[in-house]
Amino acid sequence: MGALLVILTNAVIFVVPPLLPVIEAQYHLATLARTTWVYTSLTLGGGAGFILLPRLADLRGDRHASVVASAFLTMGALVPAVGNSYPALLAGCFVMGFGGAAQLLPLGFLRRNLGQGGITVGVAVLVVATGIGIVAGMIGGGLIVQYLSLRSFFVILTVAFAVTTVASYVIVPHTPPAEPHGRIGVAGTVWMIGWVAAILLTLTQGLVWGAGALIPLVVGTVGGIFWVRVERKSATAVFDVALMKARSVTAACVCIALFAAVNAAYLLLVSDYAQVVPGALRPGDAYGLGLSALQTGWLMVPFAVTFLLGGALADRPVARGHGVPVLLAGAGVSAAGLAWLALAHDQQWHYLVGAAVMGLGCSVGYAAGFAMVQMAVPEEKAGMAAGVAGTFMAVGFAVGTALISADLSVAVVPVPGTGQAVAAADLYGSGYWLAVVLALLVVVPLVVSRARAPRHRLQPN
Repeated sequence: MGALLVILTNAVIFVVPPLLPVIEAQYHLATLARTTWVYTSLTLGGGAGFILLPRLADLRGDRHASVVASAFLTMGALVPAVGNSYPALLAGCFVMGFGGAAQLLPLGFLRRNLGQGGITVGVAVLVVATGIGIVAGMIGGGLIVQYLSLRSFFVILTVAFAVTTVASYVIVPHTPPAEPHGRIGVAGTVWMIGWVAAILLTLTQGLVWGAGALIPLVVGTVGGIFWVRVERKSATAVFDVALMKARSVTAACVCIALFAAVNAAYLLLVSDYAQVVPGALRPGDAYGLGLSALQTGWLMVPFAVTFLLGGALADRPVARGHGVPVLLAGAGVSAAGLAWLALAHDQQWHYLVGAAVMGLGCSVGYAAGFAMVQMAVPEEKAGMAAGVAGTFMAVGFAVGTALISADLSVAVVPVPGTGQAVAAADLYGSGYWLAVVLALLVVVPLVVSRARAPRHRLQPN
């Protein structure tokens, strides 16, 4: 059941990038920056879901949280299936993003039912099922859209999520809540969703809104500062302050955000370049592979395969306390894959090689980061720990999306006769180099955490 939740939620997340050109054409959107509102909606909804749903599992039980998450996924898919418009798609993506936090729930209920060994099993299920979900989304979604329609894709998703909702109620064990007397701080949660959403809006739409994007940035930053001060003294804090002070937790969360940013950057760059049709551009501007969404999905199959392998490789060393070297290894491998693509991205085989390297690096990084956060907390805080890591992941996806959207919007070339425009060819190389920098930044939080560790040991408990 845990694997099914992870597969379906990641199928949605990873099918979106190959479908962006399809969405752009179907709804007559002029540029990539407007199309990435789909990602913005998923991210904003996910930011709320990652905060609330794992914590709901701690306080009300795993079955309740799984059913609620699946129900939100069902409603989110139903909206664009019925509405069949771009505003309906954005609204549905927000709701699906909220329910998408279901991918983190297995970390909690597997750990609670399997004991301490459940951490390793939970992370393994998360990573392996994510790899399967990547293939299911990219290939399955591409097949449906190519041979049926975009609307049919959401109809099928609605049915699949409805079945998952029933299965969650029947299969997930109804165990007593880990913290039966705890409470969700409603005011603190709504406040956090507000300031996080404001910052994410700036990150994802800054280039489109221009100077106006500074307003939500200032509001979000000030709101976040005051939120932290209030939460430190709150009896119903959204996140336990002691959790973030635990050794390596903050560093692991920042690393998760950076890997998510790298992941989002890679997906957008590949999906956009691969589906540009060279013959549709003027000869002097021509580039691209001219692939369909389905064919683009096939290019990313090596990513999914090595994603499965990377999780298995990371499990044992992380369990032995070697999480930091594993994170560094994941960052190095990811940077190598992105550097390859920065230099070679105009042939299909270039992407097959790059995808294999990227899948390995990202999965190693995710597996190490999520495991380190879980290992730092007791069983009853498993949901909260998953929520913290998931929130950082959502922010990372937003940062990666914003950077690449901005990069690909610096210079555009028109597509004659369509009213649309695509990025200039040389911007893809610079986008990959930006992603290399993001991957290498993983070193920074780990070094800072190591430097602070001796001082923490000198403080009394």
